[in-house]
Amino acid sequence: MAIFLPLTLWIALKNPVKDCGCFGDALIISNWETFYKNIVLGVCAVVLLRYYPRIMPLFSVGSAWKTGAYTVVFGFAFSVYNVVKLPVFDFRPYHIGANIPENMYIDPAKADVVENIFIYSKGGVEQEFTEEDYPWNDSTWTFVEMKTKLIQEGEKPRIEDFQVSALAYDSLLQGFVAGDDITQQLLSDTGYQFLMVSHSLEEMNKRHLDDFRKAAGFAQKKGYGFYCLTSSPVDSIEAWSARHPAGFRFAHADERVLKTMIRSNPGLLLLSGGNVINKWDDSEVPDFESERGEELLKAKGWKMNFWGKLMVILLIFIVPLLLVKLEEFKGKRSGLPAIKKGYTKKI
Repeated sequence: MAIFLPLTLWIALKNPVKDCGCFGDALIISNWETFYKNIVLGVCAVVLLRYYPRIMPLFSVGSAWKTGAYTVVFGFAFSVYNVVKLPVFDFRPYHIGANIPENMYIDPAKADVVENIFIYSKGGVEQEFTEEDYPWNDSTWTFVEMKTKLIQEGEKPRIEDFQVSALAYDSLLQGFVAGDDITQQLLSDTGYQFLMVSHSLEEMNKRHLDDFRKAAGFAQKKGYGFYCLTSSPVDSIEAWSARHPAGFRFAHADERVLKTMIRSNPGLLLLSGGNVINKWDDSEVPDFESERGEELLKAKGWKMNFWGKLMVILLIFIVPLLLVKLEEFKGKRSGLPAIKKGYTKKI
């Protein structure tokens, strides 16, 4: 804290970065809030250091290795699960239950304040004008260019660059060509839209590709949309389609956006009216062609309930620790000397 306290004070004063970034998207705090947080932590550290001899351990020496080992195993297992599967707690703007259009919107009153600068030339000399004084009615001035000057930086929407362009297969050219922008179509359609997301077809895990084929077939039968979103170039898409014929409709999107949408490659998102209804990594794509196909579209499970997930994780972590403490308590009770019957205290 002796290092971080003055460091965060300098950051708060100079403001070289917008926010702390310590907790990612889970908790965004300003630079001054970070400094105040470190003051509180610093005070707590001093108190703990001052009264350390008086602090009693929660577990005995004999039980400490059990609780320590369990804590390490739990932390490692939880981390591995979040890497192999989708994150248990998703704080990105494409989490289940998120409305993409809402996350793309920003109140104009809170947006960037900009000023248009017009550059005109007269007699070989260029001069800058604003919207209030530019010589629009003076023919002796020649317009050169317009620049946008940032006056005050405002808030940014959580989603800034979500844009999807369809790819159409041209039978004459024997290849894919750029099609229409289908962004608004995907976000405004109140029916179901399946988005198979693969930021790189070359790096895609193909182990469960048949499950995506089944999902695409189900969507076609039911009249739902199904697109494979990728940032791979057209020639890579053509080569991949030749090796793995699946009949997917492809669309282009930014690689960073696709990685933000879902970490699995590939992954599957289900949209309706711009809302993220559900999302699955490649190993958890349901069998939509089963008799429960329509039910699976509406099944949200525990993924929607943040506090429910938090309680489950806490119980998984805390209950074994409580059992160790209970075992320790019983051991202490059994070690106490037995009180003989009929014993009366002498006065």
